[in-house]
Amino acid sequence: MKKYIALLVIVVLFACKETNKEVANVSESKEEISKAEVKLYAFDGGTVVVNTLGLFAQDETYKGQSKEFADAFYVIQHPKGNLMWDAGLSESLVGLPEPYTSPDGAFTVSRKDSVLSQLNLIGMTPDDFQYISLSHTHFDHSGHADKFKNSTWLVQNEEFDFVTGEEVKANNPEMYDAIKDLTNIKKINGDYDVFGDGTVVLKYMPGHTPGHQVLFLDLKEHGPLLLSGDLYHFYENREYKRIPIFNYDVAQTRESMKKFEAFAKEKKAKVYLQHQKDDFDKMPKAPQYLN
Repeated sequence: MKKYIALLVIVVLFACKETNKEVANVSESKEEISKAEVKLYAFDGGTVVVNTLGLFAQDETYKGQSKEFADAFYVIQHPKGNLMWDAGLSESLVGLPEPYTSPDGAFTVSRKDSVLSQLNLIGMTPDDFQYISLSHTHFDHSGHADKFKNSTWLVQNEEFDFVTGEEVKANNPEMYDAIKDLTNIKKINGDYDVFGDGTVVLKYMPGHTPGHQVLFLDLKEHGPLLLSGDLYHFYENREYKRIPIFNYDVAQTRESMKKFEAFAKEKKAKVYLQHQKDDFDKMPKAPQYLN
């Protein structure tokens, strides 16, 4: 009898072990499938020529310099839905005979193509998007946001309060106008896992604006990556932790930079600076994608 019981225990333990192994394999299989189906498309949301690069440092490092910025927007396809990340420059620029220069001369901006035209390259329209989320609500990241009024806007509480506040409405009405038609709103506080599986995560990195955020993606083939929003605009500012003079909170920006770098190191994530033209050029352009 004792031998029989001992044998039964061994059989049960072995069966449990095999079952656990099967469950683990199924979990891993599901994770692999999920990652394999996540795609990142990069699109051209315009070009920004910064005529007064001195605005992008607290000292006079860039005094008298200029630089050309990319202004990308991105589509993330996930089995549970699609996300529009950032929205480029205003579509009122499309078709202008020449680039537009701001009254203060600081920026010269242009945009060649609309979001509808570019989405057509991958067989999509704004109605195919469950979500839209902006790294922040400055003019060069919200240009075609109004085309996504049927999508849910994922926005940090602080950013929503900032862009809908009386000060912005009075002094920068174009910022408010760009998002005022987004009425399906999900306010979030801090990091947010968009689809609940860790593959698409909004990371709260305030300072540039009160509710600035970056985007983390965990792709099967490419691996982990981070889209920087405007935490950093170009390589030198990341290397030397330089902060634009127009940032909302300098101390907060410094803390976000530390948090960003620690997270990038932890995840071994490749960082793409959204305004750095070299990084934009490295990405495949739609209909090609990263996965």
